[in-house]
Amino acid sequence: MSIRFFSPILRRRWRRFAEHRRGLLSLWLFSLLLGLSMGAELVANDKPLLIHYQGAFYFPLVQSYPETTFGGEFNTEADYKDPYILEKLQKEGNWLIFPPIPYSFNSIDNQLTHPAPAPPAGRHYLGTDDRARDILARLIYGFRLSVLFALTLTLIGVLMGILAGAVQGYFGGRTDLILQRLMEIWGSMPELYLLIIFASLFNPSILLLICLLSLFGWMGLADYVRAEFLRARSMAYVKAARALGASDRAIIFRHLLPNALTPVITFLPFRISGTVLALTSLDFLGLGVPPSTPSLGELLQQGKANLEAWWISLPTFIVLVSLLLLLNFIGEALRDAMDPRKES
Repeated sequence: MSIRFFSPILRRRWRRFAEHRRGLLSLWLFSLLLGLSMGAELVANDKPLLIHYQGAFYFPLVQSYPETTFGGEFNTEADYKDPYILEKLQKEGNWLIFPPIPYSFNSIDNQLTHPAPAPPAGRHYLGTDDRARDILARLIYGFRLSVLFALTLTLIGVLMGILAGAVQGYFGGRTDLILQRLMEIWGSMPELYLLIIFASLFNPSILLLICLLSLFGWMGLADYVRAEFLRARSMAYVKAARALGASDRAIIFRHLLPNALTPVITFLPFRISGTVLALTSLDFLGLGVPPSTPSLGELLQQGKANLEAWWISLPTFIVLVSLLLLLNFIGEALRDAMDPRKES
């Protein structure tokens, strides 16, 4: 990886991060898993990737085709698991290519030979849940949902925390006092009770959950940014910039903020892992995403309800623990790389 375009400080920090072998390996593994999950539709889907029918090519992942396109009788979207449609798509020189896992997160297998939840077999590598849905497909989609949800919530929390902490730390005085008291009042609100109330008033959705958790997820980070601004605002380079006529906005974003980002960047992996765990816990309690959404917490709840079906809870537990470990190892390496005591 070329880093010659980075500043000397960033190059030194990257070298220290790369020397942390466990953290570097965790970063590559996490990136690989995230990349695979981002293409979940190409890995696990009940629609073919490509169809060759009567000399023409069709792409069901991009466009929906009615059953009549392939010689069926109904004008509704084709069911590519229907033996009648499959027979027409596989005869007289026609062919189709399915993904490695021919099931999506919401595909219900109506041809199981074992009552759901079915144990692992050649048809379903990790078995099915109690609704005859493929466990491996739901794990892939659930991993993607958890990571993207955590990244989105962390980004919102970082932006809000930086803004609030910068205003408090830079202006100080009465502004800092008033905002600090308001944050203490807001932080004393019972977050779980609010989630229960809103879950009973509104239909559960990912957007609603992000909005609710964003109301509280920024306060811890704001304290670190505030402390950094309070420490640095009286330094010589800030006084010099103010004496030269620099505006408050320029001093905050150009001079103070880059030096205050060290704790923000250091805590990012830990905040992401905490958000993943929070989403899993809320889904396990039934306060998270809608029931049909693929979720690690929903799979754990199914495992609790079906204790004899070990193939539901055990793979989900392994995926969740592995994800949290990777994020924590990345955070440890990032913390060591950003340590100011090692700058010399």
